[in-house]
Amino acid sequence: MLSRSPTSTPRRRSTTWNRSAASSETPASSRSANTPTSFIEEFALLRRRILRFLVEHCGFTVLAFEYGFSEGFPLDAWARGEGTDEYLAVHLATAIPVGLTEPLQWVRRHNRTASAPVRFAGIDIPAAGGSLLPALTPVADYLRGVDPETVPAVETAIQISASFAGGSAAVTAPAWARLPTAEQDALTAILARLLIRFRALEPLYATRGDRHDYDLALHRLEGACHADHTFRAMAGLFSGTGLTADTSARDAYMARSVRWHLERLEPGTRVVLAAHNAHIQTTPISFDGRLTGLPMGQQLQRALGDAYFALGLTSVAGHTADMHRDEKAPFGFTLGDTVLNLPDPGSVEAAFADAGLDLGLADLRRARTEVSDRPDRIRLQGTYVHTPVIDAFDAVLATPASTVVKDLRI
Repeated sequence: MLSRSPTSTPRRRSTTWNRSAASSETPASSRSANTPTSFIEEFALLRRRILRFLVEHCGFTVLAFEYGFSEGFPLDAWARGEGTDEYLAVHLATAIPVGLTEPLQWVRRHNRTASAPVRFAGIDIPAAGGSLLPALTPVADYLRGVDPETVPAVETAIQISASFAGGSAAVTAPAWARLPTAEQDALTAILARLLIRFRALEPLYATRGDRHDYDLALHRLEGACHADHTFRAMAGLFSGTGLTADTSARDAYMARSVRWHLERLEPGTRVVLAAHNAHIQTTPISFDGRLTGLPMGQQLQRALGDAYFALGLTSVAGHTADMHRDEKAPFGFTLGDTVLNLPDPGSVEAAFADAGLDLGLADLRRARTEVSDRPDRIRLQGTYVHTPVIDAFDAVLATPASTVVKDLRI
């Protein structure tokens, strides 16, 4: 999706894309491209080509990704030349292989000769919901310098968090659900109290430390709070007792993270944002007729207006990687190589099939005024998300067939 900042602020351009991709502009502009799954060969290739084109021909200088906000800063330093080439593999060794390695390697090579280096920005809750530690550990370090009285509280939060941390939300959410209720509530209470204290004592913290360090620590703490809320929301979703749209906390944080980065970029910056289709779309997410979430894209569009441009990726035929929950697997799920059925009537994939295109790109902005027979669903792995596709995305790029990435270590 492509987002632009409000007209009252200097324009920067940013592009975002993830397993799905999205782009947005706000004080900068951004473009995002979206794909329905993280493990498809063709989508990974398209994302890399989109990134290269936008950087080399359109002046984009930031790659934002559906990757932990706090964990993104070492990757930004690596992309701009710090460390050895081998450092990236070490840093990503415990992360879900979502297709970040090749784009970052290209950015590092590009930056060796570029006059304006391309930056990297993480936007997600810590470890994509797998652990609070990447956010809380640096928050504890910050508090030791500006508010040592609160260190015991954050250390208690770290201790509880470490007891259920895992490689992904698929591991951590059920582990959190097995905690004694007293520990769940204690963690939430500590994080809430720390967050209120952070905001209430901002003038004091500012006199004891650097303003940027305060802003960074605050957003990290907000990420931990949003992740903690997400544990409860996911547990409620799985048990059938969840509140309406309660999973929106993660997307709200991702949207705020995009804006956090854009607010600190130079005027004229352009950002590519990579995220899943279900995160970049601009319409609510519903399953079985129940509203489950308000995506990042919807929130960025509300904040940035027409400057936000959402590009969805999909496939007419081929194979997809269906995810099956398995707590014994390293990331809490296994992948199944599943043959895609013929596109459902009424889907955007059926529209591409009827057009007889090979690799097709549909400009949905024009279709909003020119098309009466509107698709009402788009693929999500082996199933569909029912949504007004023409309103949810500004464009959709479709491959004739998709194949699952080989040799994935899941």
